Amino acid sequence: MTTVVKAACPLNCWDSCGFNVTIDNGRVVKVEGDPDHPITKGKICGRGRMLETRTNSSQRLLYPLKKINGHFEQITWEQALSEIAEKLSVIREKYGTTAVLHSHDYANNGILKNVDQRFFNCYGGVTELYGSLCWGAGIEAQKWDFGNAWSHEPNDIYNSKNIIIWGRNVARTNMHFYEKLVEAKKLGAKLIVIDPLFNATAKIADQHITIKPGMDGLLAAGVMKEMLRLGLEDTGFIEQSTYGFDDLMGLLEGISLDRISEMTEVPLNVITKLAYVYADKPTSTYIGLGLQRYHNGGNTIRLIDALVAVSGNIGIPGGGANYANLQVGQSFSFDELTLSKRRKNHRRFSIMKQAEGILEAKNPEIKMIIVTCGNPLTQVPDSNIVQKAFSSVETLVVIDQFMTDTAKEADYVLPAATSFEEEDFYYSSMYHHFINYGPKLVDAPGEAKSDLWIWTELAHRLGFGQDFDYSRDEWLKMTLEPLREHGLTLEGLKRQQNLELPVAKIPWQDRRFATTTGKFEFTSILGQQKGDSGLLKLAVPEESKWANPSLAARYPYSLLTIHPMRSNHSQNYHLLTGSVKLKVEVAQNIADQLGLENGDYVRVWNNRGEVKGFVSVLPAAHPNTINIDEGIWKRFGGPVNNLTSSNESDNGLGSTLYDCLVNLEKL
Repeated sequence: MTTVVKAACPLNCWDSCGFNVTIDNGRVVKVEGDPDHPITKGKICGRGRMLETRTNSSQRLLYPLKKINGHFEQITWEQALSEIAEKLSVIREKYGTTAVLHSHDYANNGILKNVDQRFFNCYGGVTELYGSLCWGAGIEAQKWDFGNAWSHEPNDIYNSKNIIIWGRNVARTNMHFYEKLVEAKKLGAKLIVIDPLFNATAKIADQHITIKPGMDGLLAAGVMKEMLRLGLEDTGFIEQSTYGFDDLMGLLEGISLDRISEMTEVPLNVITKLAYVYADKPTSTYIGLGLQRYHNGGNTIRLIDALVAVSGNIGIPGGGANYANLQVGQSFSFDELTLSKRRKNHRRFSIMKQAEGILEAKNPEIKMIIVTCGNPLTQVPDSNIVQKAFSSVETLVVIDQFMTDTAKEADYVLPAATSFEEEDFYYSSMYHHFINYGPKLVDAPGEAKSDLWIWTELAHRLGFGQDFDYSRDEWLKMTLEPLREHGLTLEGLKRQQNLELPVAKIPWQDRRFATTTGKFEFTSILGQQKGDSGLLKLAVPEESKWANPSLAARYPYSLLTIHPMRSNHSQNYHLLTGSVKLKVEVAQNIADQLGLENGDYVRVWNNRGEVKGFVSVLPAAHPNTINIDEGIWKRFGGPVNNLTSSNESDNGLGSTLYDCLVNLEKL
């Protein structure tokens, strides 16, 4: 019997789509878009469609595995859980609970994926990760400026006279916003894309501004300097709603526009034009994640925020410094779900430097690592150090659906259910403000189990099972409790399939900011409280000719590692049809210098490592720029993180994945 059931995409993605899933005789056979979804309206990307392949793949992990004498052997759940629980119990008694590291990321946006935190808090508190490989520097930056990181709701784009897409290829990462850009252009809006790469979004723009990678903050400073010279700033907003403007003025006086143009490699007349565009309100700015993946990443976002503030494009329809929309995730009861108060001990490693943390940890040393929702041996920077660290511990446990690069190193691999095999609801804190219901559609194959089942079983073996004795409905109602006063319930979510959250559709419209001063802060009090000066800076990438000329002489090319088209990070490479290989995209000037043609086999290297792959020439990319998509597995030539640095951003909460110089040679 064939049925079509409404469901939801679990991927940690901007769009958070609604699905129509076709089920035939207990098997998922097709995944399509739900035309009734208020935002995604029936269109989904290839990554979403790949969920059918993930669910049905013959490569799925079906049974618990234990590595014995270097080889995996199938064992029972009883043996796996009992042995892991016993090891956790011994570690707790002998070394303390922080001898366990929970290494996690965000491969799945289901609300109940956060139950792992409840388990570790009830266990007593473990070594946890802080920060984000993906967007942490920018989140922290906007908290310094606004007090929180909130964005305008999707349809507000139609109120914009000008739209700036800054370092964000929405055609690849946010397809429904791309559709809105096309429609906004038809309604008369002007679209400008600022990006080192001439991407699919740039193709529909009225203007593409190419920029030296990592110099976006300096460009924002240059635009502000021009606005002030031309008298285009919003004096009323600055005087009434901001703090620290004199500090910003002093900063801008310390550099010439000619110098900014030289360093950003953006012509003076383009900077002047941008000043007029920002003054021609309402102008909206949509900021990508890549431009904050540098040592100066937090400051870059802060300077762009400052530009939006100086131009008076904050708190108005059609404006905004749109980066993240944390008010979505802040709508749920995470404390109730995770029981953070039960944590007795606490130690934290930066997610970027978790490998160094493992290798250097004392009192206690790391004895066990448990990996959830991630593939750190592929995704965490400086992969050679990560490999060394994860192979150094006594016990590595990986919960996953496939034998990833990380799972191959594990002592125990526990097979996890896919999103279609468990009930949950899904959301994204990046774009729209609707949550989507995902029912259980089919049974998991073999003995694969949901993460919730695994944590519950381990909790019972460790003596705190009563903290997990809830039905699925009770768990979901627990998370939704803060929304009851708004009339939003689990019953309503199941009935309607999605619910609109009660969030500010135009943030800061009342000019009341969540900062210490209640104003937009050019000089951040929160930054000062965290040990920084709080001042904006004219910072540059750590790996650049401006900061490290000797390094730039050895490694003359800037490496970007953007998101792949067909895989959400590393999730799908092993499932793609055809020959999967590492592609090295190079700017035309590099191809000309080295005599490279499409398909040439090359080596890319720096002092951290190397990868080898096949050339694809990008005629319109910024000079001396290379891109290699992130996420590719070792067996296909990766990971590209052999090349990237594990250093942290200026505010300590983001990665420096794009702050990376390399060299290249033809083989």
